[in-house]
Amino acid sequence: MKLMSKTLQLLMLCLVITMVSCKEEYPDLEDGLYAEIVTSKDTMIAKLFYEKVPVTVANFVALAEGNHPMMGDEFKGKPYYDSLTFHRVMDKFMIQGGDHTGTGTGNPGYRFTADFDPSLKHDRGGLLSMANGGGFNTNGSQFFVTEVPYPTLNAYDDNGELKPCDQPRVSCHSVFGELVKGIEVQDAISNVQVTPGSNKPVEPVYILKVNIIRKGSGAKSFNAPKVFETELPNVEAEIAQIQEDKKAKIEQERKEREEKIATASAETKPIIEDYTTKTTALASGLKKLVLKEGTSAKPRAGDSVKVYYEGYFTDGRLFDSDRVEIAEKYGMFNQRRADANAYGPTKMLVSPNAAMIPGFREALSTLKVGEKAFFYLPSHLAYGERGNRGIPPNTDLTFIVELVDIVEKK
Repeated sequence: MKLMSKTLQLLMLCLVITMVSCKEEYPDLEDGLYAEIVTSKDTMIAKLFYEKVPVTVANFVALAEGNHPMMGDEFKGKPYYDSLTFHRVMDKFMIQGGDHTGTGTGNPGYRFTADFDPSLKHDRGGLLSMANGGGFNTNGSQFFVTEVPYPTLNAYDDNGELKPCDQPRVSCHSVFGELVKGIEVQDAISNVQVTPGSNKPVEPVYILKVNIIRKGSGAKSFNAPKVFETELPNVEAEIAQIQEDKKAKIEQERKEREEKIATASAETKPIIEDYTTKTTALASGLKKLVLKEGTSAKPRAGDSVKVYYEGYFTDGRLFDSDRVEIAEKYGMFNQRRADANAYGPTKMLVSPNAAMIPGFREALSTLKVGEKAFFYLPSHLAYGERGNRGIPPNTDLTFIVELVDIVEKK
């Protein structure tokens, strides 16, 4: 009887152990790979996008579990993120952690090239993304969690093309997860008091523990160290090919632009030469040829007017214009300028004190509303001996100017 009782007790104990071991953690989570980030402010849970950016996720998971194949000897065999801090917090932006030095300059003993997915954008709060030092191969262990949308951090531009991440002041960060629980924890951390003049919390905010949770066969079969080792070379090769293709495209566009400029300039040179022979010289040395007569209305000194202008070198090359069609013809169209609505009639002040080169200032004062004229500016009426951006010293210039209207009278 005692034997039976003891056996029953053992059976009950085994049943309890089995029930405990079968108890599912966070049963409301759907299948997927998750990171439970336990902080000194509470817990956040992030779903990791291991199918879209496997290398970046593998890097994070392997570090969290202490089995990353590239981590420095001092970190091997230990969960990397445990007991680190969020060393940089910025309200209405993000919180950043994952640096064992707590300075933002540390790394886990290596750098790697993150993978990107164009569908993963910094378009909302609660996104996990890799911090880096700029460029492709500068990712390590540091990550951040967004609080608001921040599209300038995206690796892909609005046209779906990978940005030139290796260029200065170009931000490219890989989104690899999203908070599904604890978004209020992110907010609490971003609101902590920071040291004046910095973004470092006065009282440290700790990452106590990062636990990786696997739900479903796909997540359970995700072998982070193996994925990192096998897929990283593919990512590096893909990035290298994209860069090579981009360089080839830029070179091709440069050649096409030069050909366009050469063709347009060759067409324009004889026109400028013909106009020049027909000009009338003014006392200052400025030469003028009326191409279209205007009305009797003429602006007075102090009036503001709107004009179209085209500026050419004497060999027919364009150096500036506010006409879209002219800029396009000479391969000088600037999308940023268009986005800023800086093409179209330009507002200018008719005044002997206007901030313009002397020849253009005088040319403007000779025009009537509706008049269009060609002007030849000797170098002393242009940029003289000093030259200007893209204009060599002692260079004669020509302009075609059309006075559209008087917009403000003195």
